[in-house]
Amino acid sequence: MSAFAIRTMQPDEISLAIDWAAAEGWNPGLADDACFASVDPEGFFIGELDGAPVATVSCVNYDARFAFLGFYIVRADLRGNGYGMRIWNAAIAHAGARVIGLDGVVAQQNNYKKSGFQLAYANIRYGGVVTVPDTSRAGVIALSDVPMAAIEADDATVFPAPRPAFLRAWIASPGHVGCAVVRDGGLKGWGVIRPCRKGFKIGPLVADDRATAETILSALLAKVNGGEIFLDVPGINREAVALAEGIGLAPVFETARMYTGAIPPLRLERVFGVTSFELG
Repeated sequence: MSAFAIRTMQPDEISLAIDWAAAEGWNPGLADDACFASVDPEGFFIGELDGAPVATVSCVNYDARFAFLGFYIVRADLRGNGYGMRIWNAAIAHAGARVIGLDGVVAQQNNYKKSGFQLAYANIRYGGVVTVPDTSRAGVIALSDVPMAAIEADDATVFPAPRPAFLRAWIASPGHVGCAVVRDGGLKGWGVIRPCRKGFKIGPLVADDRATAETILSALLAKVNGGEIFLDVPGINREAVALAEGIGLAPVFETARMYTGAIPPLRLERVFGVTSFELG
């Protein structure tokens, strides 16, 4: 009889989950594994059948109240055998009493509801080949020139939990480029663009208004000379949708953002680009 066992991934094994996500068409970033491990190294799980990997999942604990689940993948030829549910339960147990968030494929919403998740809104991935918009980028500075305390405080308006270690890793990772707009002594918007298996993704992209988001977006695109770009936006933020469509991007994928309980009020009207479907 085959033996199925679940264990915590070693840091250098997170790349396996990244590779499987790439095979599923999720197009992860080239430095995602190191960034993700910075949050909760104990939150990545692998299921093995007779020693061979057959399932992955992550559930990273951000603080004492919030966790985020991702990388829920079972090897295609072994789906339907119960391995997914077993590793899912291990991930949920790791979160303890925390509220858990996830970005799930739309087709699995009903299954997630059975585990206590409720739909909050849809996130939509927009993609396409774009040129750098011919707009003013006056006032844009490097994100690395902004004090981390200011970035963390601004991030707290759009994310349910503090994530200082992740933000530091995300901003400083090789190939990642960040831009910000500071006016009247305050941070009005910021964003990061990173190289992925295919093209570049922009996220997060956070701004007080669409005009500021457009300024930052233009600056980020200029850093990579345009090309194939992906931007994940909350479907309920109509200004973010208009921004994506305004530069010629089209919907390519949709997820269901779901939570198991109440989260702090978030200013989703400031979210023009989601950081990551895997970690929120």
